[in-house]
Amino acid sequence: MLVPEFMAAVHLVGHGNFDQLVYFEHAPVPQPGAGEVLLRVLAAGVNNTDINTRVGWYADEVKSSTANLVTSDIITSSGDWSGQGLRFPLIQGADVCGLVVAVGAGISNDRIGQRVIVQSCLVSLKQGSFTPWLGSERDGGFAQFVVAPSADTYAVNSGLTDAELAAVPCAFGTAENLISRAQLRAGERVLITGSSGNVGIAAIQLAKRRGAHVTAIAAPDKIPNLMSVGADAGLERGAALTNAANIDVVIDVVGGPQWPELLDVLNPRGRYAVSGAIAGPIVELDLRKLYLKDLTLYGCTTQDAHIFSDLIGYLERGEIRPIVSQEFALRDIVAAQKAFLLKQQVGKIVLIPPL
Repeated sequence: MLVPEFMAAVHLVGHGNFDQLVYFEHAPVPQPGAGEVLLRVLAAGVNNTDINTRVGWYADEVKSSTANLVTSDIITSSGDWSGQGLRFPLIQGADVCGLVVAVGAGISNDRIGQRVIVQSCLVSLKQGSFTPWLGSERDGGFAQFVVAPSADTYAVNSGLTDAELAAVPCAFGTAENLISRAQLRAGERVLITGSSGNVGIAAIQLAKRRGAHVTAIAAPDKIPNLMSVGADAGLERGAALTNAANIDVVIDVVGGPQWPELLDVLNPRGRYAVSGAIAGPIVELDLRKLYLKDLTLYGCTTQDAHIFSDLIGYLERGEIRPIVSQEFALRDIVAAQKAFLLKQQVGKIVLIPPL
């Protein structure tokens, strides 16, 4: 296709409220460098990290839950997870399904025309202990075009829609990384917090494909939906976890005041893996419980090298199925984020750029 000079994009111009998201129709189209590909974005998913970055939730001084922070319009100069500050304006969007339309030096023209998804955690660009993420350390998918490393861009042979594929990279990559790091095995019992969120839905499916017994924590009206995607049992969010005893692995994206109960229900030598803290990042840990039960805790952000290629295989074999709840035009990103923050949907909210 003929690549235009300018494109529509959403610029994040600083930390703060929704007014920091600016829809702009004359952003320059990026050019692929060596080892890179240029994608026409077909769909881009909305994630917690988009909101967390916008409001500055990753700053060390922030102690509240994400819900409380969003309404307070906190602005900070270091509100990203690296602590180094972001370059503004930034095009966010860690979830991309796109079409390869141009390639940089060293990349075969055979890639042109492939429908692809991009690994949000750009492992090919890892430097030391730090790995950049699409839509955070470099421009992402909230635009008509995006440049990505070819090594992190995977062709997918699947009948799923563009929106469904855009629901995969961040949520399923995060969930697969959590489950892989926790070494979940067939026959084990896993407890998943925040199960009606996109990482939770992914974790349910990924745990079931390993043959685990899944207990999902969610609002009561959402539990039937989670049973339909593979959960074996459901627990109401906020209820005591005593009925979830005999747990081998906890997959957590919630944190918050109920966190100590997650260790209570773990079996001796149980494993806990975390990649989020939407109910609050500061928790109380009784070290006696940690060492007397021989527990292992995993913090999970950077994804191991095999995670995304494994996911592509699951997708192409039909072993997992992303769920899309709503689609919005790219220019309606504020409405999309407001809908996301209501936490009423089960499934991904996806933005569709103009053709």
